[in-house]
Amino acid sequence: MSGLVIEGLTCRYGDAAAVDALDLAVPDGALLCLLGPSGCGKTTTLRAVAGLVAPDAGRILRDGEVLSEPGRVLPPERRRMAMIFQSYALWPHMTVAGNVAYALKLKGLGSAAVGTEVAKVLRAVRLDALADRLPADLSGGQQQRVAIARALAMEPRTLLMDEPLSNLDAALREEMRLELRRLHEAHGVTTLYVTHDQAEAMATADLVAVMQAGRIVQLGTPEEVYAAPASAFVARFIGGTNLIAGRHLGGGVVDCGGVALACASGSAAEDGSAIVAIRPHAVMLAAAPGQNVIAARLVRSTFLGPVRELGVETACGITLRLTIPSDAAVPGSGEVLVSLPPAACRMLAG
Repeated sequence: MSGLVIEGLTCRYGDAAAVDALDLAVPDGALLCLLGPSGCGKTTTLRAVAGLVAPDAGRILRDGEVLSEPGRVLPPERRRMAMIFQSYALWPHMTVAGNVAYALKLKGLGSAAVGTEVAKVLRAVRLDALADRLPADLSGGQQQRVAIARALAMEPRTLLMDEPLSNLDAALREEMRLELRRLHEAHGVTTLYVTHDQAEAMATADLVAVMQAGRIVQLGTPEEVYAAPASAFVARFIGGTNLIAGRHLGGGVVDCGGVALACASGSAAEDGSAIVAIRPHAVMLAAAPGQNVIAARLVRSTFLGPVRELGVETACGITLRLTIPSDAAVPGSGEVLVSLPPAACRMLAG
C-alpha cells in the first residue's frame, strides 16, 4: 500500500469530534488539498498526520507502515515528514543559507555535503542570489520560499503545508501558487496541503478533498469538484454558485417557485426536494424568451476589473448573480431576460 492512507480517523476535543471517521488516500507523489471553512477539521487532520495529535480512533499509514493508531503514535521526528506553517518559523539570526543548512546539520551531514545541498535547494526555489541575507531583509514570498527550501532539503517522504500562503498579500499569493505547483512538479513529494482558499486549491492541487464538519464530502480533481459539485455546500464553497430551491418534476426539470428549469445533470433528494446550481459566469443575458429564460429586474451592477457582476431578481423571488465582460454594455432598463442554459444547470439534493 503506497502513499499516505488515513482510515477511519477520529480526533476529539472533549465531546466534540473535530475529525469524524475520516477516510482518505493520497497517492504517492500527488499533491492533495484539504479544503474547507474554519472549524471543518482540516488542520487537525494535518496535525494527526504529522504525529502532533493522537487519534481517538482509526489509523494513519505511510507506504503500509502504521504511523498512528489509538495508544501508539510514531514521534514526528521519525516520520520523515516536513511541515510548513503559516508563520514561516525561520531563525531570525541565521541567513537564508543558514536556515536551510541547519536542518541538514541535524541529519549529520558533513560541511561539504551541506554546502552542496543548500546550493541545490536554493537554486530550485530561486533564492541562490539571496543566500547571505537575513529573513528580516526578505519579502513575505521570499521567506516562504526559504521555509519550503528548508523542508525540501530534508528529503521528506511527505510534505505537510498548513495555510502556507495566508500571510501573503493577494499578488504574492497568486505568484506563490504557481511557484508551489512548479516545485511540486519538479520534486514530486507526496504533499498534504491545508487551505480555506478555493483558488489556491484549484491552482496547486492534483486532488481536492472538500471537508465539512470533520468529514470529507467530496474528493476529486479540481475540474471534477468545480464542474460536478456533490452538494449545495460544495457548490457554494467552490467558486460561488447561484442556488435555487425547488421541487423535481421528473426528467431533470425543477419547479422553482413557478419557474420550470431544466437541468442536464445531477439528482434530487428522495422526497423530491432539489436545488438548481449554476455558476454566475454561465448565466447570460437573453434577447428573447425560451427554455430556461426568466424575466428579471436588474438591481445591482458591480465593476470587478475584467468582469462586471450583475444582480437580478425575478418576480417569483429568485435572486441571481451573473457576470459579463467589464466593457460590455450594461442594460439601461431595469427589466432584463436572463438565460440559464440547461447544460450549465446541475440538480442537487435539497
